[in-house]
Amino acid sequence: MDGSMVIIGGGLAAAKSAEALRERGFDGAISVVAAEHHLPYERPPLSKDFLAGKAERSSVFPHDGDWYARHRVDVHTGVRATKIDRDGRFVILDDGSALHYDKLILATGSSPRRFLGDPDVAYLRTLDDSERLRTYLGDGRRLVVVGAGWIGLEVAATARQAGTEVTVIEPQPLPLAGILGDRVAEVIADLHRGHGVDLRLDTGVDSIAVGDAPGGTVVTDDGTSLAADVILVGIGAVPEVALATDAGLSVSNGVDVDGGLRTSDPNIFAVGDIANQEHPLFGRLRVEHWATALNQPAVAAANALGHDETYDRLPYFFTDQYDFGMEYRGHASGKDRVVIRGDTGALKFLAFWLDDDSRVLAGMNVNLWDDGEAIAELITSGRPVSPDRLADPEVPLDAV
Repeated sequence: MDGSMVIIGGGLAAAKSAEALRERGFDGAISVVAAEHHLPYERPPLSKDFLAGKAERSSVFPHDGDWYARHRVDVHTGVRATKIDRDGRFVILDDGSALHYDKLILATGSSPRRFLGDPDVAYLRTLDDSERLRTYLGDGRRLVVVGAGWIGLEVAATARQAGTEVTVIEPQPLPLAGILGDRVAEVIADLHRGHGVDLRLDTGVDSIAVGDAPGGTVVTDDGTSLAADVILVGIGAVPEVALATDAGLSVSNGVDVDGGLRTSDPNIFAVGDIANQEHPLFGRLRVEHWATALNQPAVAAANALGHDETYDRLPYFFTDQYDFGMEYRGHASGKDRVVIRGDTGALKFLAFWLDDDSRVLAGMNVNLWDDGEAIAELITSGRPVSPDRLADPEVPLDAV
């Protein structure tokens, strides 16, 4: 198997795409186009161990330079793809050069949603962002986080453990309630308040005045002024689809792909944050989590080499905040019925999200690490369960 493959992106999905192509026996040219001045790297440590200073910089890179050299993968760092010529099968780069492809894999990821006016505050998406943010954390420092999403709360936990004074501003009544529902969201809120976070819910931001960037003053909608050494904005992410849109690919809440991660052009595939996939269990779905970037490339690479595989893994993500460690599988919303098994106060419990027919759409295990496979089986089986038995810790999960 020869020819040429081009991968656009500098994250885990790009690294894993190159790896999967070689593992599948592809012997042709592979080029990776990474806009940052780094080899492709993974992002979860940026708000966790790397930000906390517990992990070395090298730990964020799935492969080092020697790996790319040994596997004959040409990585173009610090250069950006500006255009896809689908007729000629070329990717045009901002240095004026062009790369020919037989198949193209888009792994362009997402970028932080910017605050109105785009003040010079901190965002957390890149390795450079994390290194910069880390210098502002520690005893006697003040951090204001705008947005109580996963990134904002993980940074808040890391900052508090470093001795930083933390305020989190969130316009919703509870953090993450739209995803987890009120009952689990209350556990998250109590967790952060119990560790000294000033969690201001039902509160919006009127303005941000940047002084010594990325610090300044945040003015809330009740007129309160909050001074900070660093202001972190974490109000969501936007998929990087400009290349796909300009190339005329089908785009809606991401790059539209089928179950095999093929775009509307059979020679182009999309993986990771941007892939709006037709999932066999959940329908059209785009998932901005590490496991997607880790696992989708194997299927895209296989299909780029002429196979016919379907990406059918359950969506999965994890978080570690203080003494709260959890895994979440499946796909649900905060509007779905929630069933709790265990002790939320002790932070040892399972949570399940059920549809109207009592089928499990998603499950979360909190500080209980032996139940993941059973939770996954409940979701993939599609069978109705008894909510009362599901809530009873004495009933095995395979008997609910």
